[in-house]
Amino acid sequence: ISCVNNTPVMELIRGIRNKFNELVPGLEDGGMTAMALGLSHSLSRYKLKFSPDKVDTMIVQAISLLDELDKEINTYSMRVREWYGWHFPEMGKIVTDNMQYARVVLKAGVRKNMHDMDFSDIMAEDVEEDMKKTCEISMGTEISEDDIKNLSALCTQVISLSAYRVQLSDYLKNRMAAIAPNLSVMVGDLVGARLIAHAGSLMNLAKAPASTVQILGAEKALFRALKTKHDTPKYGLI
Repeated sequence: ISCVNNTPVMELIRGIRNKFNELVPGLEDGGMTAMALGLSHSLSRYKLKFSPDKVDTMIVQAISLLDELDKEINTYSMRVREWYGWHFPEMGKIVTDNMQYARVVLKAGVRKNMHDMDFSDIMAEDVEEDMKKTCEISMGTEISEDDIKNLSALCTQVISLSAYRVQLSDYLKNRMAAIAPNLSVMVGDLVGARLIAHAGSLMNLAKAPASTVQILGAEKALFRALKTKHDTPKYGLI
């Protein structure tokens, strides 16, 4: 079937659309409006789903979640140190890494068990020896089994969140390499993702002038300087 597309055909289709309520029996006056609204919603969803401008949304969400995870991990790690510090206060200066600290607490429990345990898979040998010597002369108080149970649950949360953070960081690195490889090479994956998040999208960042990109991340300081008539900030995220 050969299709004809010319001015008379377009005029005919326009006339059918205008008189559609009269040509189709039983169609209410609001029927065409509802049909047009449904069609427009479907087209909008289709364009939004396949829009090439929305591929950076995943980067914005990932970097926001990564920053929130860092705050949560730091908060939980400090809580573990403060809580277990009542039992073994000297360990805080010996084991400085938060992940190692949580894994040691989860594996050992009370400090008297540390002397006969092997921590070579967690820390260096010299740090392990120092910790075992110190645990025998520690000035910390004794804690109950319920305390250790709740501490172990908190340490498990710290370890699982840290593992998920590593996975999310790898995901963000791969997304940045696929969507904004030049930006990743110039400023790094994390800084590039934060620039995209602050700008709103990769397209907005590409259209922004150099003066705007320079102070991205220092908006509060900029408005405070303008309000107090002081010098404006020279640096933001970069």
